[in-house]
Amino acid sequence: MEPMKNGEDKTIESAMIFDQQTNDQFPKQFIWPKDHLSQTSTENLNEQVIDLQGFLSHDEHATLLAANLVKESCLSHGFFQVVNHGVDPALLALAQEHGRGFFKLPLTEKLKCKQKEGSVAGFSCAHAQRFREKLPWKESLTFEYHENGTDEVITEFFNALGSQYNETGLIFQKFCWSMNKLALDIMELLEISLGVEGHKHNYYRQLYEEAVSIVRCNHYPQCNNPELTYGVGPHCDPNTLTILYQDQVGGLEVFVDNKWKSVQPNPDALVINIGDTFKALSNGKYKSCLHRVSVNRYEPRLSLVFFLCPKGDKELKAPQDLVDKDGRKEYPDFTWEEFLQFTQKNHRADENTLEGFTKWLLSSKKSNA
Repeated sequence: MEPMKNGEDKTIESAMIFDQQTNDQFPKQFIWPKDHLSQTSTENLNEQVIDLQGFLSHDEHATLLAANLVKESCLSHGFFQVVNHGVDPALLALAQEHGRGFFKLPLTEKLKCKQKEGSVAGFSCAHAQRFREKLPWKESLTFEYHENGTDEVITEFFNALGSQYNETGLIFQKFCWSMNKLALDIMELLEISLGVEGHKHNYYRQLYEEAVSIVRCNHYPQCNNPELTYGVGPHCDPNTLTILYQDQVGGLEVFVDNKWKSVQPNPDALVINIGDTFKALSNGKYKSCLHRVSVNRYEPRLSLVFFLCPKGDKELKAPQDLVDKDGRKEYPDFTWEEFLQFTQKNHRADENTLEGFTKWLLSSKKSNA
């Protein structure tokens, strides 16, 4: 994967395409291969919508019920939705409002926080600074959330845009705190669902102490040729756990039973999907969710995403009792920093990222031995 040169120029070029697109000359860098595009989604996904109220109030029966539903979903496709999740709906609405407001700004304003080479944080248009082809029809604003209580990370990020963004920074700080709490609660539920012995010691929670997670606002503009491109192409998330708050436009699709199925927006629910890192942490038992995002010609779509990630140098490995029960260890130990760098420098995230990373890691360790 060759790095792009003149990243800012490519970002500007892509943003101008969004604003000045025509029907007869769709830009080739946004066109996806026909073998991807031919697999259209014609069914709705009847995924589990799991009520977390009993689990969050420590009701034992409700917890076991929720854990069984989680297990069923994660063995099948790694995707479910949650309601009564404890995140304030008013806060979600505010974060969505401020996210939408950012993308309405002039491009010159958005470029004040453009993504720098080697960094995941900042404004990006179609990831044009990284890729030459199969560009996603979207623009993004990405920043980090530090679980260790460093509130200044987010507020300083937005303050750099100007004092008028002080409120935006505070709102997203609260948003991240709530999403992080929910993510850790779900990690506990995942541990129970896997039957990890001694789960009350919170093996997974402890892995995410001082975590540095990634937060992203995705904006998918209207598209005159939606049949030629994707908002995001088919991929599994490399991180551990993804929590998504989406508007009511729709476009998210999940690969289930060898076909693509559409996820109907639920205004009361948050979307949860398993990422590659947790697939490894479950010793391969739970599936990393293969998903994509379609676009439409009628209205833009906005999503707010919280990617739970461990601290970069934390050693990640499945609980030993899972390995003992399975009789083998499916994946080598690794750190999130190693995996993240692999996706940034060596491999564009797709359905084979974890397997590609595993081969690369084992090869690297063998050559350094």
